[in-house]
Amino acid sequence: MPQPARLWRREVLPFTGLFVGLALLTLALDGVLHALDLLWVGRWLGIPGILLIIASTAYSLRKRKLIRRGHPAQLLRWHEVLAWFGSLLVLVHAGVHFNAILGWLAVIAMLVTVASGLTGKFLLDRSRRRIEAARQRMREQGLSAADLEERLYWDSLTFDAVKQWRVVHFPITLAFAVLATAHVVATFLFWGWK
Repeated sequence: MPQPARLWRREVLPFTGLFVGLALLTLALDGVLHALDLLWVGRWLGIPGILLIIASTAYSLRKRKLIRRGHPAQLLRWHEVLAWFGSLLVLVHAGVHFNAILGWLAVIAMLVTVASGLTGKFLLDRSRRRIEAARQRMREQGLSAADLEERLYWDSLTFDAVKQWRVVHFPITLAFAVLATAHVVATFLFWGWK
């Protein structure tokens, strides 16, 4: 298979599919709530959505050794799934009952966080696969471990640079957390507690 087709199938389609799928499923669920006159359900979906997103941070906590339980690879998969479904619920919530700028800023920050996370996921996967494929080809050619390391030096540096993507993802996530928290606090302050 030609290289561009493989790139398209392995990286572009899954990334686009996850992001577009999030948008389409949000619109579909929002449409169902409107059609069934269940708008009140959308108002409350923000709570389980944010709880799923909070639960997804177990991976980050484990990676930073703030918690000791859980296997990092499994927690990463849960991080991706929980954050995606949490974002879905928050987006349905936003589509149904958002009238304030703070809420929309939080939603935009969340979407940027999701895009950042997906970008990092696919960049890291691609870099890891390329280095491992190159390493395997060189092993098959009978190169020594020292020659392997020497030939893969620049690739390894590039991979290390790509791993620094988290330096960008963290402040984006933090901005989302601050805006979401401000939205929740504002909701409680201005709620009609009758």
